[in-house]
Parts: sequence; structure tokens; C-alpha cells
Amino acid sequence: MTAVPVPMESPARWRALALIALGELLGMSLWFSASAVSPALKAEWSLTDTAAAWLTLAVQLGFVAGTLASAIGNLPDIVPTRRLFAVSAWLGAAANAGLALFARGPAAAVVLRFLTGFFLAGVYPPGMKIMATWFRRGRGMALGVLVGALTVGKAFPYLVNAVGGSSWRANVLVVSVLGAAGGAIVLLFVGEGPHSARAARFDVAQVAKVFGNRGVRLADFGYFGHMWELYAMWTWVPVFLRASFTAHGAGRSLAEAASFLVIGSGAAGCVAAGLLADRVGRTTVTSWAMAISGACCLGIGLLYDAPPAMLLAVCAVWGAAVVADSAQFSACVTELADPRYMGTALTVQTCVGFLLTMGSIELVPLAAGAVGWRWAFAVLAPGPILGVAAMLRLRGLPEAAQIAHGRR
Repeated sequence: MTAVPVPMESPARWRALALIALGELLGMSLWFSASAVSPALKAEWSLTDTAAAWLTLAVQLGFVAGTLASAIGNLPDIVPTRRLFAVSAWLGAAANAGLALFARGPAAAVVLRFLTGFFLAGVYPPGMKIMATWFRRGRGMALGVLVGALTVGKAFPYLVNAVGGSSWRANVLVVSVLGAAGGAIVLLFVGEGPHSARAARFDVAQVAKVFGNRGVRLADFGYFGHMWELYAMWTWVPVFLRASFTAHGAGRSLAEAASFLVIGSGAAGCVAAGLLADRVGRTTVTSWAMAISGACCLGIGLLYDAPPAMLLAVCAVWGAAVVADSAQFSACVTELADPRYMGTALTVQTCVGFLLTMGSIELVPLAAGAVGWRWAFAVLAPGPILGVAAMLRLRGLPEAAQIAHGRR
């Protein structure tokens, strides 16, 4: 019987891991730049809650448009990935800086937020592809670190807002500089890893072929259930915390710091889930993570108006669980998809997933207005429930033997 060769891993992969994760953290810090300063924008521009929500929704919509264009053009597979990453980060940073420098009302702000999201489509999926070229064994851990860094990046504007000055424009500019720096790090110091496939040819049919692959399709369905919950949680938990903390007389800075800690706690969840998934299986870890986060959807509202320390502790558990599985869906796609069009498959996955977030982000405030914060987040629970069903189905398929070297 012929032994299966163990893939050789480059000793430079750890340096690449650190640099790509840092670049992703800084680049994706642009995402919630406006959401973090939304109280100041609402006061200055007399925005309603619905208008303020569009500052986040515009980023989601821009990202969907960007990933769709990228997937149709096979850009992550035919353009040098680190250049795509860097240019996209710089353009996203420029659009974000435009919010601080030129926006004088919600109309311009929404357009600039759309452009920021559009360009970030060239940061997130290409970053995952670059990371996958450096790791074959331990890929779940590596992508977990990457998504953990991304999570801290998305929480970072809340920290800047908590410790920065009172000028929201200055805080947004700080985040813009960080985003541009992320692009420079990847361009100057990171290359393709030893497991990269040769450049592919343009093939628009690859978008449809992604869903023709049964294993990839089920991994995508798991991701879609996860995404139904994730961004609505990230968008509205800071609002939920501000309202609950205010009821207890806690200050604004404490609520902003709590938002950073809750969203940022996902970094630990991503790394822990990555390490576990490489050892016990991706479908197992994703199913448990969604079960925990789904339970939090149903129960977190019962702690509204509870002591801030108690609420923060439970929200931190939710923050860790809600994104812990994210990288593992992507890892499944890298292991199940055609290696030549891995970037396209990842981009299609994120495109559809982020499109779904548009609905859940809109649904939470409607639920809060109808039934209050105690039950508002319960509308997110169907996502993780359906996600668990998809991953358990994937676990039972023969294709699952390709996941994590047989650890499913």
C-alpha cells in the first residue's frame, strides 16, 4: 500500500501568516468606520435610525456589487492577488477618507460608504486566497487567524472612537490611514505561497460551476446561515449595548469600549475554532459554533437592562461564537473547489452571504420596534439553525473526506 505523502510546508508561512493577518486587520478596519461614529452623525445631520442604518447597509451593498464584479471577472484568479489586495485597500481608504473630508450630509455619505464596501471586495477574499497558498496542513488555523484579525479590524473603529478625540472626522481619517497601511504591508512584504495554482484563464462559467459542486454548495449554505446572523449582530449589538448601558447611567465611552470588546472577542473564537477544526473536523466545529450563537440570539435580549458586567460577559461569548466558524466555511471551499478557481469560489461565497446580510440588518430594528430589544435578536436564530443542518449533511457525504485531510 502506497503511503500518502505529507505536504511540505514552507518555514516562511508563519511570517506570511502574521503579515497577511496584519494587512487584513488594518484593511478591514474601514468597514464599520461610519457605524462607530453614527451617534455623532445622527446628531450633526439629524438622521433617523433608518437613515443611520444605511451607513452600514451601503457598505454591505457595495461589497456585494464588488464581489459580484470580481467573481464574474475571475479577478482573484487572473490578477496578481497581492496587487489586487493593495490597490483595493488604497481605494477603500480613499473612499473612507472622503467621508471625513467631503461628506456634509447622508446622501454623499451613503455613496462613499458604498464605494468603500465595493473596494473591500478586493481585500477580504483575496486575503483568504493568499493565506491558503501558504498553508495546506493547518489551513483551518491559518484562516481562523485571518478572520480573527479581520474581526479585530472591524471592531477597531469603536476603539478609535472610544479613545480618540470628539471630532468624528478625525477618527474616520485615522482609520483611513490604517486601511491604506494594510494594503502597503501586503504589497511590499507578502508573496504567493508554495501551494498556489498557476494563473487561470478567464471563464465566466465558473460562477455557476461553484454551485454545481455538491460539497462546495453545502459549505456555502452553511456560510449563508452563519452570515444571516453575523453582520446583523455586529451592526446592532453596539446599539443594544448603548441603550442598555444608558439605562444604568453608564457613559458613552464605556459602551464604545464594550462594543469593541464584544466584536473583538471573535478573534479568540476564530483562532480557537481553527485549531480545533484541524484536529476534530470542520463540520463539527461549525455546527457547535452555530448552536451556541443561535442560543445567544434567543437569550441575549432577556439580559437587556441587566447589570452591564453581566450583559458584557454574555455578549462576549456571543461575539466569540458568532464568527468562530466563519473561516472554516472558507477553508472547506478551498479544499473542495477547483484549485485553479479557488479565488472565484471564495468570492461567490462571500458575495451571496453578504447579500443575505442586507435582509437581516434591516429586520432587527423592525423587530426591536415591534417587540422590543428583549426578542429582537430572535429573528436571527433561523440562520444558524439552517447552517447546522447544511454542515451535518456535508459531513455525511463522500466529498467530506477532502476536508482537513479526512477530519471532515
